[in-house]
Amino acid sequence: MSAPDGRRPAHDTSDAPPAQSGPTANATPWLKSAPGGISLLVSASPRASRTEVAGVVEGRLRVRIAAPPVEGAANGELVRFLARSLGVPRSAVTVTAGATGRQKTVLVRGVTEAAARGLLPG
Repeated sequence: MSAPDGRRPAHDTSDAPPAQSGPTANATPWLKSAPGGISLLVSASPRASRTEVAGVVEGRLRVRIAAPPVEGAANGELVRFLARSLGVPRSAVTVTAGATGRQKTVLVRGVTEAAARGLLPG
């Protein structure tokens, strides 16, 4: 689409979908509903002094983990921490993607989005 003088506008939004706002907008992009529970997008930082949530970075829940990234120790600590924080057994928490990287997707069964928002800071 061009302006009457033949120039293109700097940013044409005529075909863009409307931006979401209000209660329908996802204020927690790191938290999504999944069959039987929730899916968390996590950015893990191993070898921290203690395991804790350190806010949200690039749409992911940043979790500092007090374990080294060796032989699954950091993943085990992440699973233990999330299970304790959300009040579910460790068997309900599974790292579904990113087991060997810092960017992880974690499935937590038996928890709703609303409950997770209330229990996890971020």
